[in-house]
Amino acid sequence: MTEPASLKSVLEQLAEAEKARAEPSLTSRQRRARTVARLAAVQALYQMELAGEGVDTVITEFSNHRFDADIEGQPLAEADEAYFAEIVRGVVGAQREIDADVKARLASNWRMERLDSTLRALLRAGAWELRHRPDVPKEIVIDEYVELAKAFFDDAEAKFVNAALDGVARDVRAS
Repeated sequence: MTEPASLKSVLEQLAEAEKARAEPSLTSRQRRARTVARLAAVQALYQMELAGEGVDTVITEFSNHRFDADIEGQPLAEADEAYFAEIVRGVVGAQREIDADVKARLASNWRMERLDSTLRALLRAGAWELRHRPDVPKEIVIDEYVELAKAFFDDAEAKFVNAALDGVARDVRAS
Protein backbone atom coordinates (compact mmCIF):
# COMPACT_ATOMS: atom_id res chain seq x y z
CA MET A 1 0.00 0.00 0.00
CA THR A 2 1.33 3.43 -0.86
CA GLU A 3 1.23 6.42 1.44
CA PRO A 4 -2.41 7.55 1.66
CA ALA A 5 -3.16 10.49 -0.59
CA SER A 6 -4.68 13.65 0.81
CA LEU A 7 -8.43 13.99 0.48
CA LYS A 8 -7.95 16.95 -1.84
CA SER A 9 -5.65 14.99 -4.17
CA VAL A 10 -8.03 12.01 -4.16
CA LEU A 11 -10.95 14.23 -5.15
CA GLU A 12 -8.86 15.94 -7.85
CA GLN A 13 -7.81 12.55 -9.22
CA LEU A 14 -11.42 11.35 -9.26
CA ALA A 15 -12.59 14.56 -10.96
CA GLU A 16 -9.97 14.09 -13.68
CA ALA A 17 -11.01 10.47 -14.22
CA GLU A 18 -14.67 11.51 -14.31
CA LYS A 19 -14.00 13.63 -17.39
CA ALA A 20 -13.29 10.41 -19.30
CA ARG A 21 -16.68 8.88 -18.61
CA ALA A 22 -20.23 9.97 -18.01
CA GLU A 23 -23.01 8.32 -16.07
CA PRO A 24 -26.09 8.67 -18.26
CA SER A 25 -29.02 10.76 -17.09
CA LEU A 26 -27.01 12.56 -14.40
CA THR A 27 -25.65 16.07 -14.51
CA SER A 28 -21.94 16.57 -13.92
CA ARG A 29 -22.77 17.85 -10.42
CA GLN A 30 -24.82 14.70 -9.68
CA ARG A 31 -22.01 12.48 -11.00
CA ARG A 32 -19.52 14.30 -8.79
CA ALA A 33 -21.84 13.90 -5.78
CA ARG A 34 -21.98 10.15 -6.41
CA THR A 35 -18.20 9.96 -6.72
CA VAL A 36 -17.80 11.66 -3.34
CA ALA A 37 -20.51 9.37 -1.91
CA ARG A 38 -18.55 6.33 -3.06
CA LEU A 39 -15.34 7.64 -1.52
CA ALA A 40 -17.16 8.37 1.75
CA ALA A 41 -18.80 4.92 1.68
CA VAL A 42 -15.39 3.24 1.39
CA GLN A 43 -14.14 5.38 4.28
CA ALA A 44 -17.21 4.54 6.35
CA LEU A 45 -16.92 0.79 5.71
CA TYR A 46 -13.24 0.94 6.63
CA GLN A 47 -14.07 2.87 9.83
CA MET A 48 -16.82 0.42 10.74
CA GLU A 49 -14.49 -2.54 10.37
CA LEU A 50 -11.63 -1.04 12.36
CA ALA A 51 -13.64 0.64 15.10
CA GLY A 52 -16.47 -1.87 15.27
CA GLU A 53 -19.07 0.88 14.96
CA GLY A 54 -22.59 0.18 13.76
CA VAL A 55 -23.98 1.28 10.41
CA ASP A 56 -26.40 3.88 11.78
CA THR A 57 -23.73 5.40 14.00
CA VAL A 58 -21.32 5.84 11.10
CA ILE A 59 -23.95 7.18 8.71
CA THR A 60 -25.08 9.69 11.33
CA GLU A 61 -21.48 10.73 12.01
CA PHE A 62 -20.83 11.35 8.33
CA SER A 63 -24.11 13.24 7.92
CA ASN A 64 -23.65 15.38 11.02
CA HIS A 65 -19.92 16.00 10.98
CA ARG A 66 -18.12 14.96 7.84
CA PHE A 67 -20.23 16.09 4.89
CA ASP A 68 -20.52 19.63 6.18
CA ALA A 69 -16.94 19.73 7.40
CA ASP A 70 -13.97 21.25 5.66
CA ILE A 71 -11.33 18.51 5.50
CA GLU A 72 -7.91 19.50 4.16
CA GLY A 73 -9.55 22.55 2.61
CA GLN A 74 -12.04 20.40 0.71
CA PRO A 75 -15.71 20.40 1.72
CA LEU A 76 -17.57 17.11 1.39
CA ALA A 77 -20.95 18.83 1.23
CA GLU A 78 -21.40 17.90 -2.42
CA ALA A 79 -21.75 14.21 -1.58
CA ASP A 80 -24.97 12.43 -2.50
CA GLU A 81 -25.75 11.54 1.10
CA ALA A 82 -28.68 9.28 0.23
CA TYR A 83 -26.52 7.29 -2.19
CA PHE A 84 -23.76 7.09 0.43
CA ALA A 85 -26.19 5.72 3.02
CA GLU A 86 -27.65 3.28 0.49
CA ILE A 87 -24.21 1.86 -0.29
CA VAL A 88 -23.15 1.55 3.35
CA ARG A 89 -26.45 0.01 4.50
CA GLY A 90 -26.51 -2.20 1.42
CA VAL A 91 -23.01 -3.56 1.98
CA VAL A 92 -23.74 -4.29 5.63
CA GLY A 93 -27.11 -5.91 4.84
CA ALA A 94 -25.79 -8.05 1.99
CA GLN A 95 -22.24 -8.63 3.22
CA ARG A 96 -22.41 -12.42 3.14
CA GLU A 97 -23.72 -12.37 -0.43
CA ILE A 98 -21.24 -9.80 -1.74
CA ASP A 99 -18.32 -11.42 0.08
CA ALA A 100 -19.21 -14.64 -1.76
CA ASP A 101 -19.23 -12.69 -5.04
CA VAL A 102 -15.79 -11.26 -4.33
CA LYS A 103 -14.37 -14.50 -2.92
CA ALA A 104 -15.32 -16.26 -6.15
CA ARG A 105 -12.88 -13.89 -7.88
CA LEU A 106 -9.97 -14.40 -5.47
CA ALA A 107 -7.26 -16.97 -5.95
CA SER A 108 -8.29 -20.28 -4.42
CA ASN A 109 -5.97 -19.94 -1.43
CA TRP A 110 -7.06 -16.36 -0.57
CA ARG A 111 -9.65 -15.38 1.99
CA MET A 112 -11.33 -12.01 2.38
CA GLU A 113 -9.61 -11.60 5.74
CA ARG A 114 -6.21 -11.61 4.03
CA LEU A 115 -7.05 -8.51 2.02
CA ASP A 116 -6.18 -5.05 3.27
CA SER A 117 -9.14 -3.42 5.06
CA THR A 118 -9.36 -0.57 2.55
CA LEU A 119 -9.22 -3.02 -0.35
CA ARG A 120 -12.01 -5.06 1.25
CA ALA A 121 -14.13 -1.92 1.61
CA LEU A 122 -13.54 -0.98 -2.05
CA LEU A 123 -14.42 -4.44 -3.30
CA ARG A 124 -17.49 -4.77 -1.10
CA ALA A 125 -18.90 -1.39 -2.12
CA GLY A 126 -18.21 -2.05 -5.80
CA ALA A 127 -19.66 -5.55 -5.67
CA TRP A 128 -22.76 -4.27 -3.89
CA GLU A 129 -23.35 -1.64 -6.58
CA LEU A 130 -22.85 -4.19 -9.35
CA ARG A 131 -25.33 -6.58 -7.76
CA HIS A 132 -27.95 -4.16 -6.43
CA ARG A 133 -27.81 -1.09 -8.69
CA PRO A 134 -28.36 -2.39 -12.23
CA ASP A 135 -29.39 1.14 -13.25
CA VAL A 136 -25.74 2.23 -12.92
CA PRO A 137 -23.66 1.00 -15.87
CA LYS A 138 -21.12 -1.59 -14.81
CA GLU A 139 -18.34 0.36 -16.54
CA ILE A 140 -19.06 3.36 -14.33
CA VAL A 141 -19.04 1.28 -11.14
CA ILE A 142 -15.80 -0.49 -12.05
CA ASP A 143 -14.05 2.70 -13.20
CA GLU A 144 -15.02 4.61 -10.05
CA TYR A 145 -13.70 1.96 -7.69
CA VAL A 146 -10.53 1.45 -9.74
CA GLU A 147 -9.88 5.19 -9.49
CA LEU A 148 -10.47 5.05 -5.74
CA ALA A 149 -8.04 2.13 -5.53
CA LYS A 150 -5.42 4.20 -7.38
CA ALA A 151 -5.77 6.89 -4.73
CA PHE A 152 -4.87 4.46 -1.94
CA PHE A 153 -2.70 1.80 -3.56
CA ASP A 154 -0.13 1.05 -6.21
CA ASP A 155 -1.05 0.08 -9.74
CA ALA A 156 -1.08 -3.64 -8.91
CA GLU A 157 -3.94 -3.28 -6.44
CA ALA A 158 -5.89 -1.05 -8.83
CA LYS A 159 -5.54 -3.73 -11.51
CA PHE A 160 -6.67 -6.33 -8.99
CA VAL A 161 -9.78 -4.26 -8.17
CA ASN A 162 -10.47 -3.92 -11.89
CA ALA A 163 -10.17 -7.65 -12.52
CA ALA A 164 -12.15 -8.65 -9.44
CA LEU A 165 -15.03 -6.24 -10.09
CA ASP A 166 -15.09 -7.10 -13.78
CA GLY A 167 -15.46 -10.75 -12.79
CA VAL A 168 -18.19 -9.92 -10.28
CA ALA A 169 -20.01 -7.93 -12.98
CA ARG A 170 -19.90 -10.92 -15.33
CA ASP A 171 -21.24 -13.12 -12.54
CA VAL A 172 -24.09 -10.92 -11.33
CA ARG A 173 -25.24 -9.01 -14.43
CA ALA A 174 -26.73 -10.44 -17.58
CA SER A 175 -25.13 -7.82 -19.84
